[in-house]
Order: sequence, then C-alpha cells, then structure tokens
Amino acid sequence: MPVETWDPRFLTPAQAAGIGELIARVWPKPNVDAAERTRQLADAALRWRGPASHGPRCYVVRDDDRIVAHAAIWPRQIAADGRRLTLAGLSRVGADPALRGRGLGELVVRAALAPVDDGEFPFALFQASRRVQLFYEKIGAVIVDNPIVNSLAEDPTANPFWDEVVMRYPADGDWPVGTIDLLGPGF
Repeated sequence: MPVETWDPRFLTPAQAAGIGELIARVWPKPNVDAAERTRQLADAALRWRGPASHGPRCYVVRDDDRIVAHAAIWPRQIAADGRRLTLAGLSRVGADPALRGRGLGELVVRAALAPVDDGEFPFALFQASRRVQLFYEKIGAVIVDNPIVNSLAEDPTANPFWDEVVMRYPADGDWPVGTIDLLGPGF
C-alpha cells in the first residue's frame, strides 16, 4: 500500500475526518470522539507557526477511502546548548487496530522519518508509551534523557510531555546536552 503525504493545513473535510476517525479508533478516550479528534487536527493546523521553510505533513495509508494508518510531523524549533534547532515533531501515529501486525505503522513512521534521513531535519523528537518503545527502538530511535521544558508555559520547569518516554531519531548525531526547551507545548 502506498503512503500518501498531505499538508494538514490544506486537508479536505473528508481527509481530516478520516484522520480523526482513525485517531479515535487508535486512542479511544471518553468524551473524545472522531469529530473532536478532527477538530483537534484542524486547530493544530491553524495554530501552526513553525519555520517558513518547513511545513507540517501527514503521512497516510488508505484502504479504498478509509485511512488505516497515519503519522504526522510538525516541524518546530527547540532551544538547547545555546542554539536553536528545527526538528521534526513526530505525532499522531497509529494504525487501525483491526489491521495491526501488517506493518502499516512502520510504513507511515518510516515515511514520516524520511525527511530526517534525507537531511531536511537533524532529528525527530516525540513521546511514546513504554508499550511501543521497542517498536521505535527497532526503527532506530533512542530515549532522550535530557530534561524537557517549555519556557513559555505558566510553569516553565514542568515537563510538557505527558507520555512515559521521550525519544529521538536517529540514535546518532550531534544531539544537544542539557535541558531541551520546546518553546511551546508538548506534541
């Protein structure tokens, strides 16, 4: 199945709804239905203020008109080591639970990480649960041990990520030491 690349700022209503439906199936939460997931995606696209040279991207796999796998990157700047880096923020990764084990998640994640492999970004940064940590490690990601903050938050010392693990891809490279400032909320 081919991976399609869509700009979340210019999704059709059907494309946005398809992503929202998938995300609702992958991460079911009380009071957060597909329509709310679609709205969250649209809001994120409207609020995105990343570097002008890089736009956000959705990577999708469809089975007919149904979206069965999705991953997104939201380019953003971070501050670390007295410098600013533009990273690919990997988010909203999921494959239809009914189709798990077919490699669809790996397919969209590898597509989302290709801009890193191609040198467009030095790293991808993302959060994950312990349950999927090994999946990402097999792809070449490693745990980030740096403290993570958002200097723009009400409590700038609080970790802006909510999942158990923060990871980066690739494992090698000139990763900063010390505190990583997301310069905004977690993703």
